Amino acid sequence: MTQTYTTPQEAEDAFYDALDEGNLSELLSVWAESDDICCLLPMHPMIQGRQGVTDVFTHMLSQGHGISVSIKHLSWIETDDIAIHQIEETVQSTPSDTPPPPPFYGTNIYRKDNSGWRLIVHQNAPTPPPPQPELVLP
Repeated sequence: MTQTYTTPQEAEDAFYDALDEGNLSELLSVWAESDDICCLLPMHPMIQGRQGVTDVFTHMLSQGHGISVSIKHLSWIETDDIAIHQIEETVQSTPSDTPPPPPFYGTNIYRKDNSGWRLIVHQNAPTPPPPQPELVLP
């Protein structure tokens, strides 16, 4: 049976929990059963459709473990049937003595249908580097 997410935040929590646990079936259950879904990952062409999303996350989780990501919400836009969450994602390094990589900015777009809230777009990109100090000449 398909999980029903009553809020976009429930769907988002389920997505990142499944990613952390390496649970492909739970992760895919968050996505809409539609060919108009897409995923945009750094340095990859746009992944479109249910099969493409399935393939990319199958590959990402093929090492037999999950990917631990902490989330910081930057902005939310929500209507009755669309929600856009702009976030900062930080991948937690393993082992713990390794510093985490720079964060990513992400956008998750959810659509409400008769089965609840579902993910239709996941996009992330590296954050820009910090500004460089201005060179002061004598």
